[in-house]
Amino acid sequence: QVQLVESGGGLVQPGGSLRLSCAASGSISSVNVMAWYRQAPDKQRELVAAITSSGRTNYADSVKGRFTISRDKAKNTMYLQMNSLKPEDTAVYYCNIDRLIVAGAWRNDVWGQGTQVTVSS
Repeated sequence: QVQLVESGGGLVQPGGSLRLSCAASGSISSVNVMAWYRQAPDKQRELVAAITSSGRTNYADSVKGRFTISRDKAKNTMYLQMNSLKPEDTAVYYCNIDRLIVAGAWRNDVWGQGTQVTVSS
């Protein structure tokens, strides 16, 4: 079994910062791409940022220059540093792993439960 647990969400004023974490637990031996998605009320889930096993990153245009994705491969943990937050960043943020090996078997498309980020004065 594998579980993704997000943390670090909360309420922050515009211009503020938050750091999200996503920890993967289980008998994990390999993780491919880790990513953050978000879903605002009445909107589709969208990709925020992704990072490959080699450290290559990709960002949505709306967060470039403000958000930074990183990962600690030894801990199977991913982070999202969010600076200069705007009200339009308000959403539930989900972490995702596209492919990973758990207990010797490939698992695809694993999601966390989500963490709420609210940007408001």
